[in-house]
Amino acid sequence: MNRRTFLNSTAVAGMTAASAQRVLGANDRIGIGTVGTGGRGRTLTRYFKENEKADTRAVCDIYEANLTRGAETAGTNTKTYHEYERLLEDKDIDAIIVATPDHWHAPITIAACEAGKDVYVEKPMCHTIDEAFQMIDAVRSTNRVVQVGTQRRSYDLFREGKKIMESGRVGKIQLVNSWWYNNVTKPRDPVVEGNVDWERWQGYAEKREFDPFRFRNWYWFYDYSGGLTVGQGAHILDCINWYMEAKFPRAVTCVGVKSGVPGLEIPQTTTLTVEYPEGFIAVFTLGYKHMRYHRAHDQMKQFCGNKARFDVSRESHHLYEPTAELEDKPAYELIRYGTWGRSTAQHVDNFLSCVQSRKDPTAPVEAGAYAAVSLAMAMESLQSGKRMLFDADAKRMSA
Repeated sequence: MNRRTFLNSTAVAGMTAASAQRVLGANDRIGIGTVGTGGRGRTLTRYFKENEKADTRAVCDIYEANLTRGAETAGTNTKTYHEYERLLEDKDIDAIIVATPDHWHAPITIAACEAGKDVYVEKPMCHTIDEAFQMIDAVRSTNRVVQVGTQRRSYDLFREGKKIMESGRVGKIQLVNSWWYNNVTKPRDPVVEGNVDWERWQGYAEKREFDPFRFRNWYWFYDYSGGLTVGQGAHILDCINWYMEAKFPRAVTCVGVKSGVPGLEIPQTTTLTVEYPEGFIAVFTLGYKHMRYHRAHDQMKQFCGNKARFDVSRESHHLYEPTAELEDKPAYELIRYGTWGRSTAQHVDNFLSCVQSRKDPTAPVEAGAYAAVSLAMAMESLQSGKRMLFDADAKRMSA
């Protein structure tokens, strides 16, 4: 079964689309189901559980150990499902969290929209360019609320940074430099606890014999993901798109150093360049064979304007304007070390508020598509060695 056929077959039989949504009263708690209860899925479940607007009611996973842990995280009386289709049939579920491996984000999100559920989907929003546009169509045709998990868009510090960009103090920008540095030393231990529905887990990816190493380290195989270049790049490029008010790229080039961890396909050191029709280029460097940085300083986006340079880090930002002094000092800075955790809480709360109001969230499906297209092109460039072009009208890339 090819990818397009698979996506077109994900709608659950017998369901109507938006009409399946339970009508929520002003004081009703929003019933939440989590699909994919690995580490990130359980973390998101905890954030939803802590929000007074939500009630965590069900979890779903094809890996027995994760399903058990997910149920424990969600709390007492949590329903458990092996197949996400059965969870989507549950009338007590109003919205779902999609925290599966990347290649499952689009199929499950599309099926959820067709089933009348709202969706909080982890980044990257999807795995391929075709999926990005199929997701936009699904969301808009069913009037679902879909929030992509790029939480900087809801984080108060980043929202204040956007105001600096809008003020004009940075000036005209033709270059954005960005990076994310840290360290990956070894793969996950390929220990599997309990049953795994490997056939179902693979989805539309190339069929292979069960491989515990591949299963436990899926993040580093092109069939299922794009590694940290895509995982961290989704956050960085989304912020750049947001601050620069940019959309789809004109062209993308990506180069990398052969993986420094035995057995993994995708490099830990890459640089990608995105050329935008808005008249600037963005450079993102992933360096995960570096020293281990403190989390407050592991990433940066430098907006290089003709009036100033605006440096946006994880928990701080600094504006540098021209000065005659030998040592540059920021003309403006905002530092909130230790506040990063609230970015996800704010993003979850924004999603839940939009489920109630039926407004678009801060990270809508279109924003997720802008970054996802650039990253899919980066993976193609990395593997082919070619500069990839994008035709936004035709919705396709070419070399």
